[in-house]
Amino acid sequence: MEELPSNPTHPALPAGYVIQATGIKKVYKRGREEIVALWDTNLSILPGEFIVMIGPSGSGKSTLLHLLGGIDRPTRGELRVNGVDLITANEDALTRFRRDNIGFVFQFYNLLPSLNALDNVILPLLAKGMSWKASRERGAVVLEQVGLSHRQKHTPSQLSGGEQQRVAIARAMALEPRVILADEPTGDLDRASSNSIINLMVDLKQRLGVTFIVATHNLNLLQVADRSYELTDGHLNRMSNGPAGYI
Repeated sequence: MEELPSNPTHPALPAGYVIQATGIKKVYKRGREEIVALWDTNLSILPGEFIVMIGPSGSGKSTLLHLLGGIDRPTRGELRVNGVDLITANEDALTRFRRDNIGFVFQFYNLLPSLNALDNVILPLLAKGMSWKASRERGAVVLEQVGLSHRQKHTPSQLSGGEQQRVAIARAMALEPRVILADEPTGDLDRASSNSIINLMVDLKQRLGVTFIVATHNLNLLQVADRSYELTDGHLNRMSNGPAGYI
């Protein structure tokens, strides 16, 4: 069974935050009732950090990821990601922001079953207007980065759960985003596959400088986090593990 790495020694990180959230509050309305999903959340993240958020279902983890990824907007507060003001950006600007800056990884992979691994990976490249030849060349590079160069022609049904998640991570990385937002990336995997995916994300973070923000129930991820947080009833609290952080 593959073991998790110990908390690695992290190189000096470049100056300048990739994410700055100040006083973020998110309120949903259900009829006349107001439901507060996040309370006055403050979060500053440097490029190349590996951030882990834990908390029970309904605590606000997915809500926060959706705000950071420009899928939803805060009710109030200030939020900049990679220099883009997500509060004032219009819908076209948010679409470009998500395409150019953010990679998304989900629990259930969201691969198209009729396409092989390579074709699943190149979908965002083709959507951006990259040529077929260039897309396939880039897709092959990314699949090699996640250790699946030998599985390019296999469809999802021919891949294990861990391999499917590797394809999903490769797809998220295809456009070279600054930030990967991962929502329960190990939630549907057995222990060995889960550890393998954790090792992969840490390796990509260290080799490529990608910022990872992971929402999870998997406490093993705390072992490899630069910083970790707990979300409880919409309140984000810093946990004690990892080196000194920036919040």
